[in-house]
Amino acid sequence: MTTIGRGYEIVKKVVEAHGGETRWRQLEAVEAVISVRGFLFTVKRRPVLDRVRVRASTREPKFIFYDFPRAGRNSEFIGNDEVRIVSSDEQVLVSRRQPRLAFRHIRRQLYWDALDFTYFGGYANWNYLVTPFLFLRDDIRFEELEPLPSDTEYLPRLQVSFPEDIPTHCQRQIFCFDRNYLLHRLDYTAEVIGRWARGAHICDSYRDFEGFKVPTRRRVHPILIGNKPLPGPIIVAIDVHDFQPIYAEGS
Repeated sequence: MTTIGRGYEIVKKVVEAHGGETRWRQLEAVEAVISVRGFLFTVKRRPVLDRVRVRASTREPKFIFYDFPRAGRNSEFIGNDEVRIVSSDEQVLVSRRQPRLAFRHIRRQLYWDALDFTYFGGYANWNYLVTPFLFLRDDIRFEELEPLPSDTEYLPRLQVSFPEDIPTHCQRQIFCFDRNYLLHRLDYTAEVIGRWARGAHICDSYRDFEGFKVPTRRRVHPILIGNKPLPGPIIVAIDVHDFQPIYAEGS
């Protein structure tokens, strides 16, 4: 059973629970300090992120890793159009156009270079930091789903369909919220890794940052069959140490 109208009612409650539409629309970006590690980094031969400062635009898919991959250089994700690494004085050192298409080549199954990670880590963390406020876009569709059989109480669950111009893991994802309408879990397939790469992304340890409720602990578990995540390995582990709203001029 799916209910489209009810889905939009849930979205309103979810947005309000995480900080509210009015406050969000006053922002031009959010900045955070994050650490990221996990099995994916080992497999793709990438260094982990240890307290890296990042910036996510609230108005378009743009994301920056500051002082990464090393001090004095920033890695920039600019939607599906481009990724690049720039110097501290904004000189482009290396770039790649249409970076998502590059993942079709066999080398990405063996290891990722810095631009590969900038694309994957950029779009993924952009999604994480701007959700659920990303749901305020007019071109995203929602359907309410029945609770999982394992739920001991009713927990809102939505199937969210994204338009093709939003860089994300896959076009359709499932979001589950707790009794307070805070995001608890999202299920997706990380298609740039492979169509087999199904994950359950668990969010908890919420903190309040200037009125915004932010999960400071995120863990991605593999899913092989059905809906039950495996206990390990942890594919990606994200810790948010700080979160700062950046208000637009005049707000």
